[in-house]
Amino acid sequence: MLFHTYPFIIFLAIVLPLFYLLRKTKLWLPFLLASSYVFYGMLNPWFLLLVLYITLLNYAIGIVMSRLPFDPEPGAPFYRKQIFWLWLGVFADIWPLAFFKYARFFNENLNAVFGWVHIPFRLPDPSVIMPFGIPYLLPAGISFFTFQALSYLIDLYLGKIERERNLLRFANFVCFFPNVLMGPIERAGHMLPQFERPAAFRLKNFTDGLSLFLIGLFKKLALASYLQIFVDRVYDNPGDCGAPELILATIAFGWQIYFDFSGYSDMARGVARLFGFNLVLNFNNPYLATGIGDFWRRWHMSFSRWILDYIFMPLQLMWRNWPSWGTAAALVVTFLFSGVWHVAGVFWTYIVWGLLHGFGLAATNQLERSKYYRKNVPTWIKRAGTFAFVSFAWIFFRAHTIDDALLIVKRIFIAPWSNPHIAGLIIAIIILAWIYQILHETRWRETLARTSWAWSAALAVLLVVILCFSSSGSGAFIYLQF
Repeated sequence: MLFHTYPFIIFLAIVLPLFYLLRKTKLWLPFLLASSYVFYGMLNPWFLLLVLYITLLNYAIGIVMSRLPFDPEPGAPFYRKQIFWLWLGVFADIWPLAFFKYARFFNENLNAVFGWVHIPFRLPDPSVIMPFGIPYLLPAGISFFTFQALSYLIDLYLGKIERERNLLRFANFVCFFPNVLMGPIERAGHMLPQFERPAAFRLKNFTDGLSLFLIGLFKKLALASYLQIFVDRVYDNPGDCGAPELILATIAFGWQIYFDFSGYSDMARGVARLFGFNLVLNFNNPYLATGIGDFWRRWHMSFSRWILDYIFMPLQLMWRNWPSWGTAAALVVTFLFSGVWHVAGVFWTYIVWGLLHGFGLAATNQLERSKYYRKNVPTWIKRAGTFAFVSFAWIFFRAHTIDDALLIVKRIFIAPWSNPHIAGLIIAIIILAWIYQILHETRWRETLARTSWAWSAALAVLLVVILCFSSSGSGAFIYLQF
């Protein structure tokens, strides 16, 4: 049940009024949890077993960790007595993610290696070992709710939060339906307090929530889906396309994935706001970034902050004896993890994409911090250079194989520029989106944010455009596969 489908609209029309009817009773929290389980279970009922496993596991380990004494030595969290239980929780959380997400990847690659060295052995397909007829499928949202549960254990271990004593509140935190499928990845310190009591009824929550939802729906159905048609045509047959088409398709994909994922995030934040909950901002005009580091402070912000806090910083602390090389190595390893996390199927392209960003960050980290770069290099040059690098890396993210990606890179430089088949509307969408984001970071920001004077007209226009474009190929969200 995805946000841009009619079943979800029906689901929301039933759940929202019932939630507010129950808001002043003790049933509001169980009802919200049941609604989330219905929402998630409609994708595949078997997936609910994994959600329950993650919920009960982390809640129980949280209880054990909270009852153990802290190490008296200040400033030494890695020597606390809870470390055993923390690592137990980490491994117990990660193994289902590793199995469902990577078993087939390692299976096929290891079998290829065995064949290359002539070893007469072949690993079985992981689907044959699933018990009770459970299908071998990647459970939707498994990365997002696993990372969210992990952040609870790690923050509890570091003393940033206290243990959640109410199982219903914790279960809602793990499987809150607006963000369970594709985030944003929430932290316990921000989200758990919101489940302590229902938010007061406010009309502003409805106007803001509906506006966010419709904007996200517009991004997905009218923009991302239209760009997808052109991008798929070019990237499915890169050998038949000239350099202008390949360049434009690469730029268009960058905007397609932005509209697709930020559109979902807007819809998730909008739905949560309708119920009185606030989810964190996940995108902040990423294509106006003035450096690769700045890009990751603007793109998929909840995930980038997660890997910064829980992967990069521990690695940097571990390698603190090598100040410059340690930071560079930590950045490469962190974004190698990011690439591995994005692996879907058997493709190595995501790993190359992650390494490109890792080495790019390692090479430019000191430059972006330098006074000369910040003060003397024109903003437009920094933005253009960052966008060119990010777009180049998107080639490996989008291409079907490494060979396709290398072919696209090669043809961008050697393919002819004659007779390009380029849609003018694609260019217009990209230019208008850029102009809007540029204006959003100027003094016009407040004017753009004030939509109340034309709220009804804007919603009418959005709905008309959405209905017109909804038949143009609005498939599943890109990040649903991760």
